[in-house]
Amino acid sequence: MIDVRELRKEYRVARHHRGGWGAVRNLFESGYDVVRAVDGISFRIAAGEFVGFIGPNGAGKSTTVKMLTGVLEPTSGDVRVGGRVPRRERLAHVAHIGVVFGQRTQLWWDLPVIESYELLRHIYRVEPAAYRQQLDRLVLLLDIAPLLDTPVRKLSLGQRMRCELAAALIHAPDLIFLDEPTIGLDVVAKETIRTFLAAENRERGTTVLLTTHDLSDIERLCPRMLLIDHGRVVYDGAVEQIRRTLGRERRLRVDFDGAAPDGVPAYVEVEERAPRQLVLRFDRDAVAAHDLITWLAARASIADLVLEETPIERIVAAIYRDGLPASR
Repeated sequence: MIDVRELRKEYRVARHHRGGWGAVRNLFESGYDVVRAVDGISFRIAAGEFVGFIGPNGAGKSTTVKMLTGVLEPTSGDVRVGGRVPRRERLAHVAHIGVVFGQRTQLWWDLPVIESYELLRHIYRVEPAAYRQQLDRLVLLLDIAPLLDTPVRKLSLGQRMRCELAAALIHAPDLIFLDEPTIGLDVVAKETIRTFLAAENRERGTTVLLTTHDLSDIERLCPRMLLIDHGRVVYDGAVEQIRRTLGRERRLRVDFDGAAPDGVPAYVEVEERAPRQLVLRFDRDAVAAHDLITWLAARASIADLVLEETPIERIVAAIYRDGLPASR
C-alpha cells in the first residue's frame, strides 16, 4: 500500500543578518541555509494495517504526510502509495485516499453538513447509489443524523470531527490519513471516534496512518508504531514489543484490610506508604507480579489491588531523551 525509500525533503531558508548594519548587509549579501525536514526515511505499510506515526514537534511527521498525500514533492527518494507516485498522479491518487486534519476542516463553514457531502460527492464523482449507501452507513455509525442540516460553524468540536470523518470517507477510500483526529475532544467523543476507526479498519480493511500526540490513541488503536525524530525513523515495530523492551517497570497499588506489611521483597521499591496501603515499583524481569502479590497476601489481608504497566508516554519520552538501547 505505502512504500517509502530514502525519502528526503529539504527547504532553503534565506539567511538574514540582524541589527542596523545587518539590514545594510542584507542589501548586498544573500545566502541560504538548508533545513532537512525529512532525512532519508524508509518504511512499508501493507494494505489493511493501522499504523501510529508519532514524534515530537518538528520531527518531520507533517512533512512526510504531505509527501504521501501529494501536497509536497520530495527532494529525493521514492514514495509510492497504492502503486502511484502521489505528486505526479494527484488526480488518481486523491480518489483513493481520505484525509482528516484535526485543526483544519474540509467542510464548508456556512453550509449545512449534508450540502458539503453533496459537493464532495460531485468532486469525487461518486455514483448516486454508492454515495447513498456509504452516507447511510457513516451517518449510522458516527451518529450524525441530527447534525446533517446544521451549518458547520454551529457544531461543537466533537460533532465536527465526526462529520469530518464521514466527509473523508464519503468516497470509500482505500487509505485514510488522520492528523490529530481526537485533539481537544472530551473522553466520550474520543471513544466514539476510536471505536469507529477500529471498526473501519477491522471490518472494511481500510488502511490507516494515524499521526497524534495523544499516545492513548496509539495504545487503543495501533498494533504498529512508527517513531520519527529529527527527520529519521528511530523505531518501527509493534507497540507491544517496545513496551516489553523498554517498559519493564511495573507499579502495584495494594489496599489492605489491616496494617500494611513492614517490609517488601528484594528488588521491590516502596513508592508510597500509608497505614493500610502500599504503592510498590518493581522490574518485571526481576520480580513476577504473581509472586509479589502472593508474598504480600501471606503477610496481610488484601482488600484491593491495581497493577499498572509503564505508561507509553514515559517509554516514548525516554526514547526521545536517551535513544533506543544499543542492543536494538
